[in-house]
Amino acid sequence: MGTVGSGVLNIIKKNNGKIEQTSGQTIVVKKALVRNLQKYQEFAEKVSLTTDFNEILSDPEIKIVTEVMGGLHPAKEYISGALSAGKNVVTANKDLMAVFGSELIKLAQDNHCDLMYDASVAGGIPILRTLSDSYVGDHILEIQGIVNGTTNYILLQMDEKGLSYAAALKRAQELGFAEADPTNDVTGKDAAYKMILLCQFAFGVHIKLSDFSVQGINHLQGFDLQQAKKLGYTIKLIGIAKKIADQLFIEVAPCLLSNDALMANIKNEIMLCKL
Repeated sequence: MGTVGSGVLNIIKKNNGKIEQTSGQTIVVKKALVRNLQKYQEFAEKVSLTTDFNEILSDPEIKIVTEVMGGLHPAKEYISGALSAGKNVVTANKDLMAVFGSELIKLAQDNHCDLMYDASVAGGIPILRTLSDSYVGDHILEIQGIVNGTTNYILLQMDEKGLSYAAALKRAQELGFAEADPTNDVTGKDAAYKMILLCQFAFGVHIKLSDFSVQGINHLQGFDLQQAKKLGYTIKLIGIAKKIADQLFIEVAPCLLSNDALMANIKNEIMLCKL
């Protein structure tokens, strides 16, 4: 029931009429797993709260488990338990799918369950479903994009409003764009995990975080963005995967983009992927 979890609950309740009309099914959010019951009492009227995952696992009425807690553990154990119990799983956990995706997909297949993880990479686009459905027969040569909205927001605040890196990060946290611990975002790790998943769908390859160069924005200063602006450029954190002479080049790093480039004009927490 954090930022994302409470958002999921509110969207389902708000759009349930449309969901029922288009699918013929009504979604009822029965239970939500939280660490502290007292902290989330504001949601107690909307959904039953529990601190025991087994209450969800053993409930035969629960057909779908949505995981939005993030991190590798205990998310992996929870998802594995749900799939083994014959429950379908929806996850937005790009870290988990990048590291343990193959194992979890096989577990879902073995138990005849759905494991849906479109939301793990730019869920609002959504790029993974597009790659798997619309481009499955195409020969993709390159994917590049702004795949982390948090860093894009921070860089815009530094560039257009002259904020320091620390001030821009603090503002992103206050607005809910950045996590309390923003390490994965600002070091480029979040974007790198997304590139791993994109490469699986676009090129059919399984790579690890240690296989390519990853740089974040945490060492950038206002001076860097000011100098780039004087030269007619904008700095963005870009993920790129490109086939070169039958090899695959992959990188996540801050890049200089000409001010008239499409990605240079992507504002705030928005993300963009380009094939």
